[in-house]
Amino acid sequence: MLIFAEKYDRNKEEKRKMKRIISILLYMAVLLPLAAQPPKHEVRAAWITAVYGLDWPQTRTTSPEGIRKQQAELIEILDRLKAANFNTVLFQTRTRGDVLYKSAIEPYNSILTGKVGGDPGYDPLAFAIAECHKRGMECHAWMVTIPLGNRKHVAALGKESVTKKKRAICVPYKREYFLNPGHPQTKEYLMSLVREVVERYDVDGIHFDYLRYPENAPRFPDSYDYRKYSKGRSLAQWRRDNLTEIVRYIYKGVKAMKPWVKVSTCPVGKYKDTSRYPSRGWNAFHTVYQDVQGWLGEGIQDQIYPMLYFRGNHFYPFALDWQEQSNGRQIIPGLGIYFLDPSEGNWTLDEIERQMHFIRAHGLAGEAHYRVKYLMDNTQGLYEALEEDFYTAPALQPAMPWIDNVAPTPPSGLTVETPENGYWKLSWQPATDNDKRNAPMYVIYGSDTYPVDTSNPENILAQRVQGTEYTYAPIRPWTARKYFAVTAIDRCGNESEAIQQQ
Repeated sequence: MLIFAEKYDRNKEEKRKMKRIISILLYMAVLLPLAAQPPKHEVRAAWITAVYGLDWPQTRTTSPEGIRKQQAELIEILDRLKAANFNTVLFQTRTRGDVLYKSAIEPYNSILTGKVGGDPGYDPLAFAIAECHKRGMECHAWMVTIPLGNRKHVAALGKESVTKKKRAICVPYKREYFLNPGHPQTKEYLMSLVREVVERYDVDGIHFDYLRYPENAPRFPDSYDYRKYSKGRSLAQWRRDNLTEIVRYIYKGVKAMKPWVKVSTCPVGKYKDTSRYPSRGWNAFHTVYQDVQGWLGEGIQDQIYPMLYFRGNHFYPFALDWQEQSNGRQIIPGLGIYFLDPSEGNWTLDEIERQMHFIRAHGLAGEAHYRVKYLMDNTQGLYEALEEDFYTAPALQPAMPWIDNVAPTPPSGLTVETPENGYWKLSWQPATDNDKRNAPMYVIYGSDTYPVDTSNPENILAQRVQGTEYTYAPIRPWTARKYFAVTAIDRCGNESEAIQQQ
């Protein structure tokens, strides 16, 4: 009997070992192809934080040389993002009641010049958009919405503060000031800021941050508005409805102006408890009154960037929950890469790598990295891992078929001039799009084989190309491509059939 038990134990242990081996092999079978062949369509985003100059800028524009240095700092960031095949920049455009563009509503942020309202001598948002587009990247205007800063900050803004100009929609709470989501004019004020950006700039997206109530705020001073406007709803439901109405109003307003401009929010990372794992009392729905899955269900968001700055069971079940409730919209988890810094947390690089593998394996639209500083610093080798393992080829933006699902006509008449001094010159006849407000852009492909496989992202040489000419200069002579193809693509990500080099 004892011998049988020993054999049984050995068999159980051998089976456990075999299961572990099979699990590892399955894990490798799933993940290795993902690392080797990145998807053709994927959002690869980074937040560039301007508040306090956390990511940018470090230089003040107090002279022409200061302007040049401040711009050069941003160019260096964008160059390195481009080199690692990023395609989306979340550029902080509004911080707390101040902005980084020429506004008729709110003053310039003092981080630009060292002085509140100081004109930096150029328009940072216009500059960021132009430089992103030169590199084939989208630029989204990242706007902090509800918080207005502490008393010191508000006092520094003086008469330019919204707390002075629009006193009725502002409330103090715990030594800070906030816009009051329960006041009907708050959505109109926020829309006026959004309108400035969308109408005047060729921005690709509007990205909302802190579109929520302060966390665990039972004494938030909105009791007057609640009595006036609640119409029998509970306080919690009324507050959720207030935020939803702001989202709905701005989304519809943006789409009426420029339907292709993406509208997104970065909510608290856990929506609420899931069937797989609890949120431990910290979630968007109950704690800060964000009914984000309701927004997705109603179709009043194009993208959601949940701030999933967690690991283990606090990341995976909630990322999956967002995807399952996405209603076909794009879910782009925000990754807490700042935790790779020993002063911020004790994460190791494999935490982020596992999360990125999971995102791809489960078909989420991509990921965003918070913040860009930790990419620039190559914290724990993250930038190198992205460049060498994850983002080894360019990626196009996922399409938005709920806005427009009609691709442009293909371009025609592609000609390729024989290389001269190592340069090829491509030219073609323009495509047309069903939306006449935007001329189609173009994606350039190159390969050593004919016809060029346009399904392979490794063949993408350039995207968002304007006009009907492109000069191809290989990085090194031995990387030169022999054959070329061109497609047309619209602002909603619809791509035409390719025209191949004859």
